[in-house]
Amino acid sequence: MATDRRTLCTAFQQTATQSPGRVALRAADGSLEITWRQYADRVRAIAGGLASLGVAHGDTVAIMLTNRPEFHVVDTGALHAGATPFSIYNTLATEQIAYLFGNAGNTVVITELQFLDRLKQANESGQVQHFVVVDGEADGAMTLAELEAAGSADFDFEASWRAVEPSDVLTLIYTSGTTGPPKGVELTHANLMAEMDALDGYFPLSHDDCLVSYLPDAHIANRWGAHYSNLRYGIQITTVDDPKQLIATLPGVRPTFFGAVPAVWYKVKAGIEAALAAEPNEKKRKLANWAIETGTKVAWLRSDGKPVPLPLRLQHAVADKIVLSKLRERMGLERVRVAATGASAIAPDALAFMLGLGIPVLEVWGMSETSAVVTINPPDAVRIGTVGKVVPGGTEISLGEDGELLVRGPLVMKGYRNDPQRTAEAIDADGWMHTGDIATIDDDGYVRIVDRKKELIISSGGKNLSPQNIEGAVKVACPLVLSVVAIGDDRPYITALVTLDPDAAAVFAEKAGLADASPAALATDPTVVAYVQAGVDQANEKLARVEQIKKFTILPTVWEPGGEELTPTMKLKRRPIAEKYATEIDELYA
Repeated sequence: MATDRRTLCTAFQQTATQSPGRVALRAADGSLEITWRQYADRVRAIAGGLASLGVAHGDTVAIMLTNRPEFHVVDTGALHAGATPFSIYNTLATEQIAYLFGNAGNTVVITELQFLDRLKQANESGQVQHFVVVDGEADGAMTLAELEAAGSADFDFEASWRAVEPSDVLTLIYTSGTTGPPKGVELTHANLMAEMDALDGYFPLSHDDCLVSYLPDAHIANRWGAHYSNLRYGIQITTVDDPKQLIATLPGVRPTFFGAVPAVWYKVKAGIEAALAAEPNEKKRKLANWAIETGTKVAWLRSDGKPVPLPLRLQHAVADKIVLSKLRERMGLERVRVAATGASAIAPDALAFMLGLGIPVLEVWGMSETSAVVTINPPDAVRIGTVGKVVPGGTEISLGEDGELLVRGPLVMKGYRNDPQRTAEAIDADGWMHTGDIATIDDDGYVRIVDRKKELIISSGGKNLSPQNIEGAVKVACPLVLSVVAIGDDRPYITALVTLDPDAAAVFAEKAGLADASPAALATDPTVVAYVQAGVDQANEKLARVEQIKKFTILPTVWEPGGEELTPTMKLKRRPIAEKYATEIDELYA
């Protein structure tokens, strides 16, 4: 662990000089490429420009951008001005943005033309004095080029970034909270440096690595995995401003490091299975299915700590050479040295499928409040169904009396911004962060997340059930489904509300010859209902009897991230859903 990299500013200054001519940042369509030398020059200019607007050490700067190269330039520029940059989810409503402004206290916002009107409406108090637009000109706003040219010759750039301390707040991560207003998680430079130190052994990164950045930069996963890893290690970032284009972008980038939420892995799995099902050559189809089954068998044996018999090892080697390696190459994932899945639990069968393909996916667990990753599966000892073991570097985990997972150490946040009461509720007097997740820890230190403390279903028969386990099983079994909500609290059996994936539904409707592909029409179409029922039946085979879904209803709507039903990170807002769809739920128990 290098002691001279105590802040992300120091890390960036060292990284930028190592290969100044290499491309540091690029857009997926090739419209913009920024070398490390250009990156460093622009960071200097932006820091000076922000200082000219009155941004000083400890001030906040708001950023509302899609996933694009300019985000990295302006965020790093703000850091070098001694400021705390933070990102706003693109889906937030005016009132929500106004709340963030009030909590953060920023006077500057850096954004795109498409968001400018919403941001101005959110600025009723007049607190924000300067709007900076990165993609054009607009009344009442300055361009990014004008910001970069606004710096004074008197601005001491070196003194500015060198004055940043490890204890300074690096960023605010506004939790997308399933209930109540978001909390501003204050993470320090020391927090994220400790996170990257802890993961060095699992994710060894350098200038030779590259990744695709597609998640919102308001999410800690993307800030750690893409942005801060770029600053510290020099990993090249290719940005994708539309997550729907992610799968199509991978072959053009061929990343060496790849992180994804379970929904992305489910799409990859469904895409492969659909392609194989459509293969007209029966021999090729059977060979591919045999290869995947062989790889999956090996993955399960390794997960269970059992030896792989020699005949199966030989079969696996053949399967990998003639089929699996070709599938990885077709997806653009053949260079991936390590991959991660997190943010929510991944269904074990889906993870085994990915490992079986030869993609080294490690399930991790963490929170915004813990600087991202706290537990991770060791690459050479993955246990499917667990989130691995605690990372090294002084972080401790424990279980409370009720099974709640507790975390203590250098990864734990400074606190919630301007909210000492909720900070005290989250971090106790002994420094333990109460995560809200119910877990178990086995004798080898592997952690299993049972569910959210407040989300466990307690049936009328007194059974404690995990809705995530039930929901994950359905998503894996039925690629047509986007969201599943398991219902059953104080009820005699489990039911579910289901929404369809609009993209998958459109393809399904075309293949099935359905004239009307609208969500409302598909929700009641007998062909669609039967297909979803088959998926639910398949999921039920993987579930205990008390967990099995007895009835479901397909809702005639699409749930958007950041809407009434989903947080910007696609977590279910269970209480609002239960209230909004009370009639539909009651009908399932009628």
